[in-house]
Amino acid sequence: MSIAMRDPRRLVLTALLVALLVAALGPGRQALAQETTPGAANPGQEAAFAVPAVDADTWRQIRSGETDANFRDSRAQSTYNLVNASGETWRQIRDRWVSPFGAIAILGMLVVILVFYLVVGRQRLDAPRTGRKLLRWPVLDRALHWSVASLFLLLGLTGLMLLYGKALLRPVFGDGAWAGLMIGTKTLHNYLGPLFAILLLLVLARFLRHNLPRRHDLAWLRQGGGMVGKAHPDAGFANAGEKLWYWLLASVGLVVVVSGLVLDFPNFNQARDTMQWANILHALGALGLTAVALGHIYIGTLGTEGALEGMTHGYVDESWARQHHNLWYEEVKGKADRAAPDEAKGDSSSASRPPG
Repeated sequence: MSIAMRDPRRLVLTALLVALLVAALGPGRQALAQETTPGAANPGQEAAFAVPAVDADTWRQIRSGETDANFRDSRAQSTYNLVNASGETWRQIRDRWVSPFGAIAILGMLVVILVFYLVVGRQRLDAPRTGRKLLRWPVLDRALHWSVASLFLLLGLTGLMLLYGKALLRPVFGDGAWAGLMIGTKTLHNYLGPLFAILLLLVLARFLRHNLPRRHDLAWLRQGGGMVGKAHPDAGFANAGEKLWYWLLASVGLVVVVSGLVLDFPNFNQARDTMQWANILHALGALGLTAVALGHIYIGTLGTEGALEGMTHGYVDESWARQHHNLWYEEVKGKADRAAPDEAKGDSSSASRPPG
């Protein structure tokens, strides 16, 4: 005989427990079914909670923007699709074109400078130094130059870290250190950018009169600044190479500044597409200027004897001025020659004037 037959009271007790459990779970199951079934509690709201079927065609429509407002981002009055194809386009341009362009331009310029230095060497003075100095850069000009140059270098280094840091620095320092480094780098880059923009405008306005094109600039370019032919080409206060650098800053530099301000101040309601294109223009312009700046730095320091003296002390030797900027040298010398007789006359008249 079974246990239930031996003990009828146990069988009755078991049946009562099962009945109680069914009675307790019945309402809960019914409520749960109503909550999980759209429109079960209120059939009039069924359409509001209905979830449309999503298949491959639907996702293609969402990405292309062919769907209605139900698939659009409603945050901050945005009109963008939930799948924004332009963001992927921006990423592809940055990774496949901008980053390789920057690496080729900067590394290529470094290779060219190294080969040029090994083959041609430093450009020396043709004549010995005379010891007579000419004022070339006043204190204000030097202060502006070094301020802009310092900010340019800092912005260039931080920009390169932002562009290539994830690939180069993250494997070396690890995620934690790399994240902290990038936060500091981005903050420094964003805050120094507007200051650089102001100082760049001051430099362009200050040096404009020295960088206006002249006919002799074409001859300077044809002779490669003196590398082609025996005689040094004519040059005024600024030669054609320096003028090209000035106008690069006045054109590409301003594009970099404007695009950087667009990225720096998104509170002026720029569209997402505008920010993406500003980022591309900013990166391309900055990378190109950085590559050219390497050549400018080489020529103004190691590549040309006596060039750095003018921007550090303000004065250059007479032999250097005659060789590299002969037209400016003749202009300064002519003014000095005209001033000498006047000073002599002033001294003689004062000497012949009776005391008292």
